[in-house]
Formats: sequence, C-alpha cells, structure tokens
Amino acid sequence: MPGLSNGIGRSLLMLLMGLTLIASFAAPTTAWAQDEPAPETVDEATEAVEETAEEAAEEEEAYSYDWETSEISEEMFTVNNLWIMIAGMLVFIMHLGFAMVESGLTRAKNTVNILFKNVMVVMIGIVTYGICGWMIMYPGDWIVGDVFAFSFGIGGGGGFYDSGYDYAGLTPEYNPGYTVWTDFFFQAMFAATCCTIVSGAVAGRVKLLPFMIFCPLFIAFAYCVVGSWEWGGGWLNGPSAEEDVAGPFGLPEFADFAGSTLVHAVGGAGALAGALLLGPRLGKYAKDGTVQPIPGHSMPLATIGVFLLWFGWFGFNGGSELSAFGPGVSYVLVTTTFAACGGGLAAASISWILGGKPDLSMTLNGILAGLVGITAGPDVPSWIGAFIICGIIPGLLVYFSVIFLDKIKIDDPVGAISVHGTCGIYGTLAVGFSGGFDGGQFAIQAIGTFAGVGLAFVVALAIFGALKVAMGIRVSESEEIEGLDLGEHDMAAYPDFQQTMIKSYHAAEL
Repeated sequence: MPGLSNGIGRSLLMLLMGLTLIASFAAPTTAWAQDEPAPETVDEATEAVEETAEEAAEEEEAYSYDWETSEISEEMFTVNNLWIMIAGMLVFIMHLGFAMVESGLTRAKNTVNILFKNVMVVMIGIVTYGICGWMIMYPGDWIVGDVFAFSFGIGGGGGFYDSGYDYAGLTPEYNPGYTVWTDFFFQAMFAATCCTIVSGAVAGRVKLLPFMIFCPLFIAFAYCVVGSWEWGGGWLNGPSAEEDVAGPFGLPEFADFAGSTLVHAVGGAGALAGALLLGPRLGKYAKDGTVQPIPGHSMPLATIGVFLLWFGWFGFNGGSELSAFGPGVSYVLVTTTFAACGGGLAAASISWILGGKPDLSMTLNGILAGLVGITAGPDVPSWIGAFIICGIIPGLLVYFSVIFLDKIKIDDPVGAISVHGTCGIYGTLAVGFSGGFDGGQFAIQAIGTFAGVGLAFVVALAIFGALKVAMGIRVSESEEIEGLDLGEHDMAAYPDFQQTMIKSYHAAEL
C-alpha cells in the first residue's frame, strides 16, 4: 500500500508544519513579555532594567565563591570536579558490564528478564539514594526517625535538598574540592551496584516484582547504613592524620578505599541470603548430590561484560581518590590493573591445572576477583603486592569458593557470592597486611568487615523472608522450565531459538 502510506506521511508532515506555524505566532516576541506586560514609559523601562541588574548582581553574589580563601585554586577545583564527574560516568557504564556478564553466564531463555532487572536496578538505586540514601549515609550518626526529615531538608540538619546548597553547590562548609552535586552523582552510581550483585546470584528463578521491592529496601537499610559507618563518619571512621587520638576501640580507622566491603561484600551477603531462601535451579544438583553444570549461553557477552567492568573500575577506584591529584590517581590505576591481571592469571592457571582444561568463565571471574580484592586499599601495596596479595590470591580464592558453594548446594549462576562476597571480605582484610603487617589495622578491618557483612546478610534475609511469606519469591516450576523471558515478560531475546527449544522440551515430555 505505498500510495496510502505516502498519503498518510504527507498528511502528518502538513499537520506538523501547521502546529509549528501556530506555535511560532503564539510565542512571545520579547523575552520579558513572558513574565509581565511591557513598560508604558521610558522611566518605567529604565526602572525595570535597573531592578533586573540588581537581581542579577544579588544572584551572582549568592552563587559566588571566594577563591582567595579557598584551600585550592579555581583551576584545580575545575580539574578535580571534572575528573570525579568522569569517574561517575565510568562507574555508570559498569552496570552495562554487569548486565552483559549476568546474561552471558546464564541461560538464553532468561536473557530479557536479566537485562530488565539490570536496567531497573540502576534507576531504582539512583532514585532511592536521592530520596533517602544520601542522608542515611551522610552523616554517619543518623537516627531512623530523622531520615526523611534530613532528606527533604526540613530537619535543620543541612539535608541534600537544604537551601544551604546553592545552585552551584560551592559552599565552603561542604568541600572545597568539588561540588555537592558532583559528589552525589558519583556516589549515586555506587548505590545500585549492591543489588546488581544480588541479581546475579538469584538469576533464573526469582520473581520479578518481589526482587524489585527488595532493591530499594536493601539499598537503604543495608548499603547506606553500612556505608555510613565509615564513609559517613560513623563509628568505624577513626581520627584524621592530624589528630593524636585513638580510633574505634583504640584501633586505627577502618579503611575501605572504594568499597571491597561497603559495596561488594555487602552485595555478596545479600546474594547469599537470596540464594539460600530461593534454593537451587531445577536440575542443578542430581539426587545423588553430584553437580550438574548449567553453562551460560553466551561467552562473548560475558567477556564483553568483564572488559566493561574492568574499564569502569578505573573510575570506581580512581574516582575514590576524590581528587585529580596526579600521583594518587595514577598509582591507584596501576595497582588496580595489576590486581586484575593477577586474579585472571591465577584463576586461569588453577582451572587448567585442576580441571584439565582452561576455563574461560573462571578466568573472567578471576579478573573480577582481583578487582574486588584491590578495591579496599589500592593506595596501600606496591605494584607487586597488588599483583600477588590483591590479585593472585583472590583469583585462587574465587575458584575454591565456587567449588565449595557447589559442594554445599548453594546455587550461584554467575559466581557473585564468591567474586564479591568472598573476595570482598578478603580484600578488606588484606589492607592490614598488603603494605606490611599491621596488627591494629588488621583487627579493625576484621571488625568492620564482619559487622558490615553480618548486618547486610540479616537485612537481606529479613526482606527476602518477608516477601517470601507475603507473595512468594520463586517462580513456578513450569515457568522456570519455559524461561522467565516468556513467563515474566512475554518476550524473548532470541525468539526463533527459544521457540525451537520449547517445542523440543514438550516433545520430550510426550
């Protein structure tokens, strides 16, 4: 019907042109005509111009910043601010990496479901962090009843929406190095990560709606609370270098540079709770207890995802320097890179030696294990220490952790518990010995790590448990066999392939 379609196209084009023409005639011809009628006399016009100039001057003065009294120059401020914004963008792209890894390492019939969850988690995480998460995490000495008051700036606590922050966010009381908006943007990119970790461990069998409800609750009451203990100046945050006083329990300050515990181990604890309550996927473990491997459907996707995550980690760790100071950022990027290499090489080697063949999926998880392992203290070890202590050892740990979880029948389709939980705990503890053993530092690392992981596990267990009772958290057996793409979304990532598989399954059943 080319004639009909062309006629409709011409009609729509004419309608669009007509609406544009009407809008152009309806638009005001002067800028100030939108607000008030034109002045009738020259004196009124002059007075209006003077008032406008005074308002502009007052506005400029309100948003100005006295660079002469600042700790840094305006030029250095601009560089710092730009670098942290770029780092936030790098962390944002990591969510695409998580989506690719998770979908690649799981079955084709669940791809749409996994991608949908990863897309939703980013938006839920950022909005949750804006509504209440920011003010739960900062300051660290929070009171539950004050959370919403602080968030909306009505509690007198200098909340995120408080008028004390001008449009530019350049209040000297906040931070002279970058704006409050830049800091929020950077921090908000972290917030969704912990739920993305959980998503991988429960893939292929969790109901969509209960998981969506779980995410904001876990972010607010696990990630943000644990983060407040250290990053928010809470009980794990010890003295500054200038203060000659003891930290918590008379020990040094707990150190978690970019979140081996505060982000990754917290997410790993939530993943463990979810996997325990859901149980394993159908067919994962035989009646005699043997493990039945369920391979991922796309190793290219998983590989692309890991490289995206590695790339984004340069912002994850490099941005956590919280400045563009050359020696600090460049050193962190180097140790991060060596740890990733050590983890990947170790996992590839051990899988080859013990398994008889080199395992790509284990190698990819080894790279991520090294990245998680270095995240707590990339500024601490030498480059060789980063390679061995924070890279090779996590690469070996992730291999044996995956094997152990299968032995005790905890099904984790992508290895999220091992990569983020096991290696997140180890990486945080490693701060106490990766730059030379320090007993006091190791002690506070252990206290902070297990307190954070313990709280996150209990919170996740409570949320998943309540949802399980209220609405159920696992899909039906038939839906799991058919695939969550069709069951939850009535959509397929690979329509022809999935229809063929379904027909083959029903034929086998008959």
